[in-house]
Amino acid sequence: MWPICKKELRQFFSSLTGYIAIIVFLLVNGLVLFVFRNNILEYGYASLDQFFSFAPWILLFLISAITMRSFSDEFKGGTFEILQTRPISSWQIVNGKFWGSLIVAIIALVPTLVYYFTVNHLASTSGIDSGAAAGSYLGLLLLTAVFTSIGICVSSFTTNSVVAFIISLIACILFYYGFTAISQLPVFQNGADYYIEMLGINFHYQSISRGVIDTRDLVYFLSLIIFFLLLTKQNLGRR
Repeated sequence: MWPICKKELRQFFSSLTGYIAIIVFLLVNGLVLFVFRNNILEYGYASLDQFFSFAPWILLFLISAITMRSFSDEFKGGTFEILQTRPISSWQIVNGKFWGSLIVAIIALVPTLVYYFTVNHLASTSGIDSGAAAGSYLGLLLLTAVFTSIGICVSSFTTNSVVAFIISLIACILFYYGFTAISQLPVFQNGADYYIEMLGINFHYQSISRGVIDTRDLVYFLSLIIFFLLLTKQNLGRR
């Protein structure tokens, strides 16, 4: 598994594309938090709520860009057949691809800790609620893992990396906010809206972001990750 993981890391950082994707992610989040209208400096309170509500939408693009070549390039270049001849199972290949892409995404998230220390230092009175910030970062990490598993799964269905990027982006948006949007339809305002919203990622992400770690939220995220990885494995088995 780890040779596949290291191969993914080398492939992503072997060109400027990988570095540019991470830099753009950090730059956009930094501009929204400190420069653009209604930024943290104008808000007047030591809070990273704006970052944690905006970051998932940038992650959609970042992770789709990271995972789009995971399997599509292997199929297109004919190297997947070589992987199959190695003494590794399909599950090890899937896990290697998943962890390789996830580590890249985590590398992009780690520098955002600077936002926490910066805002905490600039606070004139009480700083940021550490519990809520830790919960939000945990939610962001789980969200990243789910998006990565979706991107890996989508990439296993096509030989075109651009198609994989677009479909992965759409799928992540649907799972993240689609159920919330559906629950807001007037036809579901009779009590069903709550249960429909619970099916979406956004509901559980917002729950963890409050700083309260609920077992149901953890089970939800882990179930989604395992489901998409198993779906990827099954698809590779058909090939």
